Amino acid sequence: MYTVFKFGGASIRDVDNIMNVGKILKSHTNKDLVIIFSAMGKVTNMLETVVEDYVQKKTDPFVTLQKVKDFHNDILNSLFDEGHFIFDQINNLFVEIEWVLEEEPTQTYAYAYDQIVSIGEFLSTKIMGAFLEKIGFENSILDARDLIKTDNSYRNAKIDWEQTVLSITKKVKVKHCITQGFIGCTSENFTTTLGREGSDFSAAIMAFSLEAKEVVIWKDVPGMMNADPNFFKHSELLEEISFDEAIELAYFGAKVIHPKTIQPLKKKKIPLLIKSFLDPKGKGSQITDCVKNLPETTSFIVKHKQILISISDRSLAFIVEDHMSKIFKLLVKHGISVNMMQNSAVSFSLCIDYDKYTIPGLISDLQLDFKVFYNKNLSLYTIRNYTKVTANKFMKEKNILLEQRSRNTLQLVVAEN
Repeated sequence: MYTVFKFGGASIRDVDNIMNVGKILKSHTNKDLVIIFSAMGKVTNMLETVVEDYVQKKTDPFVTLQKVKDFHNDILNSLFDEGHFIFDQINNLFVEIEWVLEEEPTQTYAYAYDQIVSIGEFLSTKIMGAFLEKIGFENSILDARDLIKTDNSYRNAKIDWEQTVLSITKKVKVKHCITQGFIGCTSENFTTTLGREGSDFSAAIMAFSLEAKEVVIWKDVPGMMNADPNFFKHSELLEEISFDEAIELAYFGAKVIHPKTIQPLKKKKIPLLIKSFLDPKGKGSQITDCVKNLPETTSFIVKHKQILISISDRSLAFIVEDHMSKIFKLLVKHGISVNMMQNSAVSFSLCIDYDKYTIPGLISDLQLDFKVFYNKNLSLYTIRNYTKVTANKFMKEKNILLEQRSRNTLQLVVAEN
């Protein structure tokens, strides 16, 4: 029975961390493993800049691409002797990007994004596979495009579960299999991506398909915290948490887990462990199909770079189902997910992640039928299992534009000073 390991970009961001991952994996040599790697360090961000430069034609994309090359070449020169086959393999991957950049951009931004940014994961898996072989950890690399089948919703592809399970169970046979996170493929053999931070989702897909023993996501934090320690001073480790609560936290924006990761694992009751690659022997967090009642710890989640859009009828008529239907059709058209929504008699408000490639188009379409007001550069705070005391203390001296409460959850859209 397989165990699925997923290593994010921070775990392989430099030579020291790559060697550390090698030690972790060698300590698990006896296990049947599927090992999923993200792109190294901040490579995804760098390749996103390449795509923007390519599509917008304002800056030479080859300038940023050279920085990506230099980053990987520095790692290669530190890990391998001159003449090692890995140098040619990495160079060939960069040639694939160069072929794209040498042509005029004729497809959508989302399509170009997936063809270019996905190369980051292929670079990391090639390097990690070669390094692990060098230190005596035998492995085979499988192309995720041969395993995970999707539709053509570029940048946020939907999984064809039947074909994916069939492909994975047929092709994953070796003891130690390495593959890419974040990546899938259409039936026409075009590369797709599964959404930002989608490597966690890749791990869940592999585990679901193989009915794995467990999934271990290796992070640079001790486990799943009740609050982001970068923004909240008194954060606590959640040592055990139920699938349902993890789904809620991920949905509201907890960064440790990708929102789509939990559902496939819950369906087959596959435990998810979140452990620190900096402290491999630490307890970490365990997300399971808990049957016992766990204490309800208050959790704080923040999502920055939000936009609050308020929509009303031009004639000040009531906002009714017909209006909402039009609004939701436009959200689907632009591929936008809503983080929070609230309606009054004459207006409908949406809090959404700001994306410069999708939000302007949405606003333009909304303005054809509605009166639209919006505020940018906001933050969305979510407090799970809140109490009156924690809510009042947290809300003190904040410029709150929108507030919403349920039995267990308080959400606040805040204009930061």
